[in-house]
Amino acid sequence: MSLTVIVVERVSAGLRGDLSRWMLQPQTGVFTGDITPMVRERLWRRVCTYRGAGACLMITAARNEQGLEIRQHGDRSRDLIDIEGFAAVRFAPRGTAGG
Repeated sequence: MSLTVIVVERVSAGLRGDLSRWMLQPQTGVFTGDITPMVRERLWRRVCTYRGAGACLMITAARNEQGLEIRQHGDRSRDLIDIEGFAAVRFAPRGTAGG
């Protein structure tokens, strides 16, 4: 099991309800829990499938220099970029959204 954080934006209450069955929601749209890799992958597939026009981001522990892996799906105001194996965040230009 490993600590996982999923952040959702502009998704249905039903999808947030599905996530809350497995994880805690300390703030609207932010879910965290110590879940198995199988549950994590199934939840991520569900979030990506049923997000509608919303966006989602998942952070999990990983065996790399940063100690984490970040995945995103949907239209977000920030883009994840890879700089020689390191994850970095780039803000989209004002008035646009990244993807």
